Amino acid sequence: MKVLLVEDDARIAATIKRGLGAEGFSVDVCLDGEDGLWRAAEHHYDLLILDLMLPRRNGFEICRALRAKGDWTPILVLTAKDGEYDESEALDTGADDYLTKPFSFLVLVAHVRALLRRTAGGSPAPIQVGDLRLDPARHRCWRGDEEIRLTAREFAVLQFLLRRAGMVVSKSEILDGVWEYDFEGDPNVVEVYIRRLRRKVDEPFGRHDLETVRGAGYRLADEPG
Repeated sequence: MKVLLVEDDARIAATIKRGLGAEGFSVDVCLDGEDGLWRAAEHHYDLLILDLMLPRRNGFEICRALRAKGDWTPILVLTAKDGEYDESEALDTGADDYLTKPFSFLVLVAHVRALLRRTAGGSPAPIQVGDLRLDPARHRCWRGDEEIRLTAREFAVLQFLLRRAGMVVSKSEILDGVWEYDFEGDPNVVEVYIRRLRRKVDEPFGRHDLETVRGAGYRLADEPG
């Protein structure tokens, strides 16, 4: 799941990004409203977490602008402004949920997961290709009846590939879909995670479903074998 966090307090933003990352979310951060609106409009996100009091463009304006364009990405508003008029205005301009600072991280994660369930019409459906199955809602993976333990990033990469089973996806597409937009590390990190996944979901079961397509990228076979 990709999340855009628009929060001008760099310390709070870093804490939220680190915490949601540990929960398996990929989080991009913008520190002002103008940049946040541009990024929300130009890139796909599963959820927008939005502070109300922002430099250059406030959260109310961002909500209003996105909804006017027909963008219905779920929006969770965070604010230090505690009052029913602010909450009412945020919801009226397009926000889906509202959380007042200070809040516990446990409560934030609960709001994020509840909002994603609600806007998806329920828990995300399990994904299955052959006998390889992922349950995004419970963050669990099986090959047949045997459960496979995956880290949050391994799970995200495998989920990305499962949703595109049979398709060739490039290294850059995986980076864009799983890592943050401002990732400046070695792109070969994708190869590292593909090797880790092969050691966990293929090799112990005598499979070769995670294929390397030379010069193009990777493919998860849609007819496992």
